Amino acid sequence: MDGVDLATVDWARYQFALTAMYHWLFVPITLGLSFLCAFFETIYVRTGKEEWKNTAKFWMTLFGINFAVGVATGIIMEFEFGTNWSNYSWMVGDIFGAPLAIEGIVAFFLEATFFAVMFFGWNRVSKGFHLLATWIVAIGSNLSALWILVANGWMQYPTGMAFNPDTVRYEMQNFWEVLFSPVAMAKFTHTTSTSFIVGSLFVISVSSWYLLKGRHLEMARKSILVASVFGLISTVYAGITGDQSAYVNADKQPMKLAAYEGYYKGETNADIVAFGIINRDKKPGDNQDPFVVSIKIPGILGMMATRGFGNFLPGIDDLVYGNAERGLLPAADKISRGRQAINDLTAYKEAKKSGDQAAAEASLTKFKENQSFMGYGYLQKPEDIVPPVALNFYAFHTMVGLSVVFLLVFVIFLRGAVKNTLMSSHVRLFLGFISFFLAMIASQAGWIVAEVGRQPWAIQDMLPVNAATTNIGAGSVQTTFFLFLIIFTALLVAEIRIMTKQIQHGPEGV
Repeated sequence: MDGVDLATVDWARYQFALTAMYHWLFVPITLGLSFLCAFFETIYVRTGKEEWKNTAKFWMTLFGINFAVGVATGIIMEFEFGTNWSNYSWMVGDIFGAPLAIEGIVAFFLEATFFAVMFFGWNRVSKGFHLLATWIVAIGSNLSALWILVANGWMQYPTGMAFNPDTVRYEMQNFWEVLFSPVAMAKFTHTTSTSFIVGSLFVISVSSWYLLKGRHLEMARKSILVASVFGLISTVYAGITGDQSAYVNADKQPMKLAAYEGYYKGETNADIVAFGIINRDKKPGDNQDPFVVSIKIPGILGMMATRGFGNFLPGIDDLVYGNAERGLLPAADKISRGRQAINDLTAYKEAKKSGDQAAAEASLTKFKENQSFMGYGYLQKPEDIVPPVALNFYAFHTMVGLSVVFLLVFVIFLRGAVKNTLMSSHVRLFLGFISFFLAMIASQAGWIVAEVGRQPWAIQDMLPVNAATTNIGAGSVQTTFFLFLIIFTALLVAEIRIMTKQIQHGPEGV
């Protein structure tokens, strides 16, 4: 796009990706561990046994440490919308800002108010009120995630808005369409369910370390029992929500689904790739095989994406070059019509400024004919709508493959906790110890699919990233990138040191 410093665009993307990935190191632990703390305290209140109180207090301490660092990285990420993505903020701030404002005003303050009671009210309020505070913190944490994911879901599938040609801004028309959009709901349910898995595996990992060291054996066993039940249920639920997410992608973001499946040529009853190695030389429109080697399951992708057999599922080539038989418009036509929309909008603004009302109305009428393609007008060529296929494919299949591993981990540890045989196998305990680190890899991979999968769009089909940035020099963004890298790494190192020190102390240190 003319007038855009692509180096600035790239560095702005790097900086936001850096911030988001660091932030996401802490968020899933917070979402999952908050409910586990509530479970532990509920058992304490119902049984009256002090060991459950000590267990709850120990995990709450780790939750609090993680929560504090997560808040710090999250605040910086929101500021970046104004510093690096001012065009984005200007065009959609009225819509995007609403759920973020609700998150700050309602959910965050709900958490913060009862957070103090949860940590400092053990001997100052009744058992029942303290338990209520703990549950409200857990619910509040996940409500925070709801509003953030509603905002992100709107970027993936913009709805409930209208474009104002006079201000060149998108304005909210229906808040409920934004809140209950299928993409937002799918993202919320899948993100929280996978975060419950991460939180459960965090508990299993720490508890397995205690068992390997022969310390706090009873607390570790009980913690594993509760975490395994919660994790097993969450894994099954995550499978259901993941299937729904793929179905929504097929309907609302077909290019994203095609990219993470390495799926180029549309067909009926499309096969799913269970395992594959991407052909790096493959380009849209050529005749090369997308995979060097692959293992496919016939018909499953088509069934999952369309909820039936015999239905056509478009691939990358269909979405880029069109498919007249299936009513798919070529991206080249969308780009042409998008550029026409931009020209007509410019003509409308100029005519209105000069007082030529007739010309303004004529230009506005022409603009509305192609308005839905305006975002494509900022792209250079049809192939620009294809996200990085290899990165999406490997990230998606890593996430799915590890999810199967987690299901087995929860079954194995639940059985060992019930039969009290956890100490009988050091191999099993080592698997439990490393499972949390595998969970973090799967969690990060999931967000790679979510965000890289919608490239080149900042807002799907409406605003590409090259038109969303702030008009500043690349050097400024590059400088802050490295500053944030240093700060975030320092925060991560500090959290790890504080967490490991607290874990070494154990329940006696709280």
